[in-house]
Amino acid sequence: MRVPMHPPNLSVMSADPTLTLASLAQVRARQRATLRVLRPLAIVVVVLVAFLTSRADPAPGLSGERLGVLFAVLAFAIGVIGVLSARHRGASVQAPFFLAVLSSAVALVWLQRHGPGLIGVFLAVGVAAMRVRGWRGTALFAVALGSLAAAYGLGGDESWGTILLNELGIVAFYVVVRLAGRLRESQEQTETLLLEIDRNREAQAQAAVLAERQHLAREMHDVLAHSLSGLVLQLEGARLLSAGGNAPGEVAAAVERAHHLARSGLEEARRAIGMLRDDDLPGPERLPDLASEFEHDTGVPCASAVTGIERVLDAQARLSLYRVAQEALTNVRKHAAPERVELRLEYETSGARLTVEDFGHNDHARPAGSGGGYGLAGMRERASLLGGTFAADPTETGFRVELWLPA
Repeated sequence: MRVPMHPPNLSVMSADPTLTLASLAQVRARQRATLRVLRPLAIVVVVLVAFLTSRADPAPGLSGERLGVLFAVLAFAIGVIGVLSARHRGASVQAPFFLAVLSSAVALVWLQRHGPGLIGVFLAVGVAAMRVRGWRGTALFAVALGSLAAAYGLGGDESWGTILLNELGIVAFYVVVRLAGRLRESQEQTETLLLEIDRNREAQAQAAVLAERQHLAREMHDVLAHSLSGLVLQLEGARLLSAGGNAPGEVAAAVERAHHLARSGLEEARRAIGMLRDDDLPGPERLPDLASEFEHDTGVPCASAVTGIERVLDAQARLSLYRVAQEALTNVRKHAAPERVELRLEYETSGARLTVEDFGHNDHARPAGSGGGYGLAGMRERASLLGGTFAADPTETGFRVELWLPA
């Protein structure tokens, strides 16, 4: 029997699929709790049928109709237990148990004219409506109606009006259970659809982020990279002129350093563009390069060291270690006059600890990174977003920046 279903209102559900999914999950949880309560009721029905059968006439015995009643009660109990134990199996496994429940219940209706057999028929029809779908369920329902009518007809003690009312009761019960099953199927379909909507939204968001990153990459390439390329060319010309001997040595050295910084800036711009385009991101393996560049640009000794057993870090953690080290060295260059700098990366049991410390004569009144750029606030944000910690404090001989990120 087909019960019509109305399609879910997607305009309402799509407004907030996460909340709707949570509501559906709560409903499903209540349904499962109800089913857990109903399963023991099947055993109660078996006990009730057995008790009422023993009080009806003929009672279970070892001969004649009494033996038939005894076998019917046993088959009913075995069928119900089999249905409960095979609830996660296929229809082909459950069908014999349904037939056992139904046939034994009909046999009780036939053998005991005023016994509890009709209760067993209701139970068989209800469970079949929930468990057996398609033509098998319809066939079992038709067999139940036909066999029940035959049992009443063979008994000859019931009027046609009573038989018709019992048949209508079976039909109504079957329709109600089937309706509940169709509603459950509709709920499952709605949940699947909402999950698909949620996945589509995530895909759309990722596509929008990628499009924006591609746009930023193009802008950086067209503006920043081109400007830096022009600056490199101009500085290359100035460097060649100063190398001719007509400029003081300090000017030549300054132009040389500016030329190197411009080339480094161009490389960083290209790396940033590559990051926006999902190219390889810089990580801890490039910390020695940062130290070497710093030492080359400033003339200040900068030692780098990596200790401990390397931990597996995700891409954002690796990038944050590199960026914090880069910004810390930039702040040392801008705000301090150290005699030497140390860059240390320690792999610990639960994460990685980066320390950038300068030693020498520093202006402690103005902490490194307090100026307008990325600064300490940006470093703290990176640490907070990744569940790590960040500290930046003056020491007796300089200033120390320390970042810890979980592995």
